[in-house]
Amino acid sequence: MRTVTLLKEARFAKQGENMAAVALPHTWNNYDGQDGGNDYWRGIGTYEIDLPNPTAGKKQYIEIQGANHVATVYCNGRELGTHKGGFSTFRFDLTPAMKPEGNVLTVVVTNAISDIYPQTADFTFYGGLYRDVNFIEVNETHFDLLKDGTAGVFVTPHCSGNTRFDLFPVGAADAIAVEIKDDKGTVVGRGGVPAVFHADLLISVKEPHLWHGMEDPYLYTAVAKLLVGDEVVDEVEVKFGYRSFHVDPNTGFWLNGKNVPLHGVSRHQDRLDKGWAISKEDHEEDIALIKEVGANTIRLAHYQHDQYFYDLCDKTGFALWAEIPFISKFIPTEEAYENTISQMIELVAQNYNHPSIFFWGISNEILIGADNKPLRKNLRDLNDLAKSMDPSRLTTIAQVSQTPMDSEHNYITDVVSYNHYFGWYGGDVAQNGPWFDAYHKLNPDIPLGVSEYGVENIVKWHSATPMNHDYTEEYANYYHHEMLKTFATRPYLWSTHVWNMFNFAADARDEGGVIGRNNKGLVTYDRKIKKDAFYIYKAYWTTEPMVYVAGRRFADRAPEERNITVYTNCDEVTLVVNGAEVATQAAVDHAVVFENVALNDGANTITAKAGAVEDTITLNGVAEHNEEYTLPDLAAAMAVGNWFDDVADDDDSEEIEVIEGYYSIEDPFAELAANEECVKCIKGWFVAMGNLTMASMIGAMAGMMGDAKITMLANMLGEASQKDFAKLNRQLNKIKK
Repeated sequence: MRTVTLLKEARFAKQGENMAAVALPHTWNNYDGQDGGNDYWRGIGTYEIDLPNPTAGKKQYIEIQGANHVATVYCNGRELGTHKGGFSTFRFDLTPAMKPEGNVLTVVVTNAISDIYPQTADFTFYGGLYRDVNFIEVNETHFDLLKDGTAGVFVTPHCSGNTRFDLFPVGAADAIAVEIKDDKGTVVGRGGVPAVFHADLLISVKEPHLWHGMEDPYLYTAVAKLLVGDEVVDEVEVKFGYRSFHVDPNTGFWLNGKNVPLHGVSRHQDRLDKGWAISKEDHEEDIALIKEVGANTIRLAHYQHDQYFYDLCDKTGFALWAEIPFISKFIPTEEAYENTISQMIELVAQNYNHPSIFFWGISNEILIGADNKPLRKNLRDLNDLAKSMDPSRLTTIAQVSQTPMDSEHNYITDVVSYNHYFGWYGGDVAQNGPWFDAYHKLNPDIPLGVSEYGVENIVKWHSATPMNHDYTEEYANYYHHEMLKTFATRPYLWSTHVWNMFNFAADARDEGGVIGRNNKGLVTYDRKIKKDAFYIYKAYWTTEPMVYVAGRRFADRAPEERNITVYTNCDEVTLVVNGAEVATQAAVDHAVVFENVALNDGANTITAKAGAVEDTITLNGVAEHNEEYTLPDLAAAMAVGNWFDDVADDDDSEEIEVIEGYYSIEDPFAELAANEECVKCIKGWFVAMGNLTMASMIGAMAGMMGDAKITMLANMLGEASQKDFAKLNRQLNKIKK
């Protein structure tokens, strides 16, 4: 039948350079994409791969599971085609170009700037053949390998046991036979149908065992066989699961009739010194760490991930949000539009059979750039496409924080989430809860989630008096703990996803003394250190007894730095210092703080005990604060803004321009408040500055303000800079009176 050969070796050259041997998968940015400077190489790379000799009477295909961004494929010099999009599987038919021996595949890959998404984002766009490349041989009659990169077999299970199969054979087959097997390999259902090009078949399974997330990720196996007479000429196996779900705007996510609050993380796929060219073992380690922290959902940002990772999620029970890289800044060209469509088709088709996927994401922070009618049409078309291809799942969108609560964008998808960083890029962490409540009150029928939240934290910086933008572990601990308290009292949030599970490469970044990195992860880029915040989540999300003493990297403690914080899911904790029991305290919100603990000069052994579990660290009593724990030039670090500030508004001037026939900040506030576009613009501006109070009061203030200008209104509850006003003015200047 079919054989699949993994191709492990290639010859590679950047444009203008000589070929050299490389191992596949491969990226040319594994070092320069993570070292800072925003100067990683984006260009054309060429791969030459020797192919196995063909088998007579068989057809040959090449399967490429990830080539970023655009790949043109040749066999023996004959062009087979071009694929646009760096994250989905694609195949080409090699057969017409194959010789009896000495066949060479050439793949020309480019990650150069183009109209293929993504082009603007806070992560590195690694170039290369960074996922598996397979040589496939099949009989002339086989399940269609050119069906959008899929296996040509689609399973739609229903909890009643009714199971629909959509099957796409090619060639002169007579029939298709399908068996459904349980996890022990026992056949529990079977059926057959004539082998027309699009065959559909219904098989019933009696009282199916449901796939129930982390609690019970039960999988069935469908085996589809293509028959010529009595001979099986091709066979495809598909794992799938029976489950039902819905999202309620007041109570959140329900799985198989049970309320299951979704709490989890977002994940990027790159690794230290590997970029995107990672191994199955790397995927497995990521899954294990995400499971350990207690998450039950993963947002796979911001693109289609490796099929192997989706398989692992099926087996483990994670509820997934899968999305395309329609991200950050709208590209107003026909090619860009068509690319969003093709990437959505491939995302849905290639992942249709995974029971772990519940949500199709159509976009992320796309309003960083300007809003317009073509953008809104693009979003509506993507939503309609996903719903038409897969009515069984829900669509979602990740909104940039500045998106007004009543934006048209919030009424396109089934559910909505926001990327909010109050407490990091602006405002205070305490503003998150009131914002969620205000949105829920305004849009009571729209399920609201939190698609991103987090803070940069670097494991060498520490403080007993942490503050926003000091990059310390301790500020991250405070922030994440407050966010978990906020979520715990708001069951209407359909999901929450920490940004991010792991530090990841962002070559343009230079923050907190670290270049080329986004350091918001709960785990370091090399996966070697679980930051303190990891254990706050573990305390909230897991039930197996655990206790963790925070601050082990904040080892040197001056007299005013000797509070000891313990995270736990137990009721109380006992602190033991140098073998002597100090105190027992009840846990409050999964934490215990022992204040002003007496330490000896030099090393001290600190142990926290809760029932049968304990954790021990060493702290050093010192006379003064260790300055090596403090980020040099802290004032400059605290002035760092959001990565996309310059994307959203390239003009950094402070000039206030008044254009005849258009609005400006010089117009009376009452006049601005009477225009719907101006109100949305002003609301978004206040939200961006972290001033949720003013964002919610615009309508109420219109009558009171009269002829007063918005500059007065803004300064009533907090100062705004001339540059801030200039940004708002440029937005108002685009609105006709």
